[in-house]
Amino acid sequence: MARYTGPRCRYCRAEGQKLFLKGTRCLSGKCPMNKQNVGAPGKDPRARSKKKTDYGLQLREKQKLKRMYCLLENQFKLTFDEAARIQGKTGENLISLLEQRLDNVVFRLHFAASRNQAAQFINHGHVFVNGKRLDIPSYRVQVGDVISIGEKSQKMTIFKENLKEYTKSGLAAWLSLDPDNMSGKFNAVPRREEVDEVKVIQEQLIVELYSR
Repeated sequence: MARYTGPRCRYCRAEGQKLFLKGTRCLSGKCPMNKQNVGAPGKDPRARSKKKTDYGLQLREKQKLKRMYCLLENQFKLTFDEAARIQGKTGENLISLLEQRLDNVVFRLHFAASRNQAAQFINHGHVFVNGKRLDIPSYRVQVGDVISIGEKSQKMTIFKENLKEYTKSGLAAWLSLDPDNMSGKFNAVPRREEVDEVKVIQEQLIVELYSR
């Protein structure tokens, strides 16, 4: 399956804000976005510093949300189309559907330091849902599902190191976690206002973009 393998920090520079794509590095002093006067990527960033059109603003919001959840364009569009078919506000539905992705839930449970790492763990067969191994990062987690790390995989140092972040930053309100058994539960579908990361996103602009 196709995926972006280039520098992640380039995305943050392009959007002018942290998208938290590299786990704990984004919280450390090593993050390039901590520096003053960080410019956009490219040879001539001034060429992209002009006032944006309405389309440009809509596009940037879509790119921010898409990159935040580490999706390719086709994956994001399919999720948006599904959100549009569900009763309720399309923008809020979109965020709820993104939060239900298995790779995102594995990241939220602190089994992985980033969503990209979570997708890799899932692809390699380390993650189980309700006792069944799943290797599909886009799998939609349902309320009541139990997500766990395989018994053999629990011995790996990387999972133990990642779980240390749980004691520092806590856990999302819609999840519960048993760190000793490396098992968590998806208790509820989060509402848009509960997801701190997307408070900087104007999802209505994304709806307007796809409505053109």
